[in-house]
Amino acid sequence: MDSIPQLHQHGIDHDRLHQIGQLEDYQGPQQTIAAATISPEVAYAISGSRPYYMSEQVKNKSPLSSENTRHLLVCFLWVLKNLERNILYRWLLGLTPHRVHQMLQVVNVCLKTFEYTGQKYIPTLKRTNTQSFRKNASTDVKEKLEECIRGTNSARYDLINRRKDRNSTEKFRWRKDQMPYRSPYTDSVGKNEHDLELSHFIEGSLATEITLVLLDTLEILVHVAANIHHNLLGTLLKVLLHALSRNQSTLALQNLFASQRALIFKFPNLLFDEETDICADLCLILLKHCGSLLPGIRSQAAASLYLLMRQNFEIGNNFARVKMQVTMSLSSLVGTSTVFSEQSLRRALKTVLVYAESDSDLQDTSFPEQVQDLLFNLHMILSDTVKMKEYQEDPEMLLDLMNRIAKGYQNNPDLRLTWLENMAKKHRERANHTEAAMCYVHAAALVSEYLSMLESQTHLPVGAVSFQRISPNTLMESAVSDDVLSPGEDGICLGNHFTETGLKALLEEASNSFQVAGMYEAMNEVYKILIPICEANRDFLKLGKVHGKLQEAFNRISQLQGKRVFGTYFRVGFYGSKFGDLDQQEFIYKEPTLTKLPEIFSRLQNFYTERFGPDSVHIIKDSNTVDVNSLDAEKAYIQITYVEPYFETYEMRHRETYFERNFNIKRFIYATPFTKSGKAHGELHEQCKRKTILTTANHFPYVKTRIMVISRQQIVLDPIEVAIEDIQKKTVELAAATNQEPADPKILQMVLQGCIGTTVNQGPMEMASVFLLNLSDGTTVPTKQQNKLRLCFREFSKRCADALKKNRNLILSDQKDYQRELERNNDRFIERLTPLITLTAIQNLGVVKANAYYNKSTPLKW
Repeated sequence: MDSIPQLHQHGIDHDRLHQIGQLEDYQGPQQTIAAATISPEVAYAISGSRPYYMSEQVKNKSPLSSENTRHLLVCFLWVLKNLERNILYRWLLGLTPHRVHQMLQVVNVCLKTFEYTGQKYIPTLKRTNTQSFRKNASTDVKEKLEECIRGTNSARYDLINRRKDRNSTEKFRWRKDQMPYRSPYTDSVGKNEHDLELSHFIEGSLATEITLVLLDTLEILVHVAANIHHNLLGTLLKVLLHALSRNQSTLALQNLFASQRALIFKFPNLLFDEETDICADLCLILLKHCGSLLPGIRSQAAASLYLLMRQNFEIGNNFARVKMQVTMSLSSLVGTSTVFSEQSLRRALKTVLVYAESDSDLQDTSFPEQVQDLLFNLHMILSDTVKMKEYQEDPEMLLDLMNRIAKGYQNNPDLRLTWLENMAKKHRERANHTEAAMCYVHAAALVSEYLSMLESQTHLPVGAVSFQRISPNTLMESAVSDDVLSPGEDGICLGNHFTETGLKALLEEASNSFQVAGMYEAMNEVYKILIPICEANRDFLKLGKVHGKLQEAFNRISQLQGKRVFGTYFRVGFYGSKFGDLDQQEFIYKEPTLTKLPEIFSRLQNFYTERFGPDSVHIIKDSNTVDVNSLDAEKAYIQITYVEPYFETYEMRHRETYFERNFNIKRFIYATPFTKSGKAHGELHEQCKRKTILTTANHFPYVKTRIMVISRQQIVLDPIEVAIEDIQKKTVELAAATNQEPADPKILQMVLQGCIGTTVNQGPMEMASVFLLNLSDGTTVPTKQQNKLRLCFREFSKRCADALKKNRNLILSDQKDYQRELERNNDRFIERLTPLITLTAIQNLGVVKANAYYNKSTPLKW
């Protein structure tokens, strides 16, 4: 204990340690998990002292070598093993807290010094022997001469060696020249394979024995700390965690897990009231062992993990802290560990679920359901994280997985924020600046939600609800779960982003991305949140820049009025077992502006052809309902359909601009022509149309470019309803071209040509003739649909007259003949149409009676 500063710290590069501030002493050859989460301060606390390079130098005492340190520690361990328990206990009771701390330091050094590193070095040593044979050949004569001088190269010496080899293993263990704690790898050159295996066996047995001796000592130290040194319990637990993080045998781990469970059960406040970092480290270590290939270790770790959840739940009716730490640990483990077994971890998590379902004491509580939800979330995160490596070349699938992982960290704001930023970077790489902006908007909403918990400030947003004018999707960042933890107190929201400055930075990033994407109106909404923060801070320089950007944005909106284009949308359906989870799923894809149908056909076909093979991918080019039973099970089918945003009539009143009709949208429509005979197209009197309205899970734009379709609605139009829709569409086009300011003669003439030009004059007139011809007799009462079509034609003819009048004032002298031709066509059209849409008194009376009957039989809907 007095020589701690002199002990050789195995595995530490002191110069590098000083530079980077990390304690590598607690990271074994296969133990990458410790460095993943344990900070330098925590690692130093585990050892109970500052790192060696910071320790006070002991005057007139030089550092011990590795071999001397082992000799000294073996003596220490021999005393611990052979000393009577009650004597050791009484002696420890008489020590000061500082001396007990030093005792823990020595125990901690032993864990690393005698750690078993396995037999993986044997092949390396064999290669070393072969490679060094020639190198050492030149020194053979010199060595033999030296052996003769020492008397070790004689028949007598060989006889003594053979007698020694016949001695028991116990004597072999403690013979100084072949002590197992002298690394068998340093003196292995020249040994045969049998000797190496024996050395490894003895080394492993010694490592287990030492761990058990140290564990017995820790048990006594727990009693000492519980009686008089309560403040040392946290350090004791850290030493125990250090032991669990080292390479240990199954026997040693079983005992270590048992001690860990007993310690946590007796002193739960160590995890849940005091040290957040200990809870994080324990969860990571347990999860790491849950991924072990050995069933014995896996079951022990699962039992410890379940007990941890149970204790946390019994304290507060939920185990939010353990949920958060386990979820964080999974992220760290999957990302850093090289010896991680996904299948083993799944088995261990299933064991935890079995424990929860069979725990009769908690069956009437929400605990089993909470455990099930947590494990389901862990399974999803695990699957998606592993899948990410497979889908690096599939941008849509990659972003889907990243979004699902981010959603899995819904109750872990630090990790969710990290994944949102990762998604933003991916989008920027693909020039999806709108989606990148949405990632930053979600991140800002998340930060503001937790900032509002810390301190309510009038100049700060009240939470995610303040961002819904930018996007309704941001409401998913609301912290409404029972598992919400207190920022700061539970070790969450401690990063730089969870500050007022961090929030401003995220809002700036969102605004910049919206500006690059041309979403100037969204910029304005972002700045409505940022401006009050700048005003409260009297940041007039920033305010000047913000208002300058807003002026520029508004000028751009005015300049580009009527000329802006936004994303193009396609419905994409996947059919076939080759697609895995995507089979029979349909999505709305947001593609870059002006993307044509053949372009997305080509992109998806080329990608999946490269993945599944040239003969395996088939593109379905029609929009009919796919009969899955008729498809070839060996092929992958993709159906692609162009879709447009869909709005109800009342919505259109609130979405006046082109931007508003392309932002925060989640309903889309496409039409499929058909006839009752089965053909797609037919005569006017038999041409039907099926309109399909799709609803997505989220609003576009979102944090990803494709969103799953969650519901569909179909509306079938009869032939006369198809005609009504066509005339209404032409009427709207005429009105828009006529009222456009400033007027555009080219667009106006193009629309007029499509309505009353000589080449297409037959279109509207033919519709009137087919569906309204029987009304010309003056006695037939029109049906409801006929009357609606009649009124549509009246509006259509009026709009044609208005458009002709407007065009007369816009044309040049060389277009007067063209204008007269259009007017003659319109006159002929009106002449033929008038008898079909003009009703007699008898017909009008019939319409009035029909409407009165309809209104009486149909209850009013409010």
